[in-house]
Amino acid sequence: MRKAQEYKLSSEELRKLQRIELEMLIEVDRICRKHNIQYSLDGGTLLGAVRHKGFIPWDDDIDVIMLRKEYAKFRRVCKKELDTARFFLQDYKSDPYYRWGWAKIRRENTEHVRLGQEFLKQKTGIFIDIFVADNVPDSFLMRRLHHFLCFFIRKVLYAPLGVRQAGKRRERAVYRILSRIPRDSAFALRNRLAWACNRRDTELISHYTLEYPKSCRYGLPRRCFEEFIELEFEGHMFQAFKDYEVYLRRHYGDYRKLPPVEERVPHSKISKIDMSGVE
Repeated sequence: MRKAQEYKLSSEELRKLQRIELEMLIEVDRICRKHNIQYSLDGGTLLGAVRHKGFIPWDDDIDVIMLRKEYAKFRRVCKKELDTARFFLQDYKSDPYYRWGWAKIRRENTEHVRLGQEFLKQKTGIFIDIFVADNVPDSFLMRRLHHFLCFFIRKVLYAPLGVRQAGKRRERAVYRILSRIPRDSAFALRNRLAWACNRRDTELISHYTLEYPKSCRYGLPRRCFEEFIELEFEGHMFQAFKDYEVYLRRHYGDYRKLPPVEERVPHSKISKIDMSGVE
């Protein structure tokens, strides 16, 4: 079978992609405001709001984050509130082929396929990511055991891709073994871990199935998730951590400084995109 090639977005295509993603973010915000659900812009989206009042010019995705109790409420109300003619809420419960530990809002009538993921049977389409955060144990030993279990869960979920994409034969062999573990078993372990950790407040909060930078390896301070403000993003106001300074410095260091010119490119590699079904 012929290997898929990377598709390079033109500047016009990138801007249309951003507009479609903004449409989805507005829908998430509408539902959250109506039902008093707390969330924050996350990652490069939060950085873009603070530094550019909109998209980082070369960014090609939108991220938001919320605590698990807020996501549970969001998922529940989406059954009635989400405009399903335009959007689909994707997580491991709504899509039996979906393997990632965070949720997505997908735009109907579009296609968006990551390079190397063409063989996956999950629903495709342009998306925004909704990360779900949980507590992290406070004790020295339990925090490190927790970190290892999260690493293990990530590798199990990634295994079908790792079998194909890992560079070394030994790594591919390990992924081949991990790929035999059912997807639902990995999510069951993640859910039990979250339940155990969320029974009481802890110093740190983290997203279990996406590795944080070394500067905040085990998570972010709880205070980041306790107070929220509104920040402008592409002419609209969205929720964000009040203590975004701590978050951004932990993630990016001197976040006000622009990266070198050669790094100002979309970070997602795609093999196929179709936006013709959206005005």
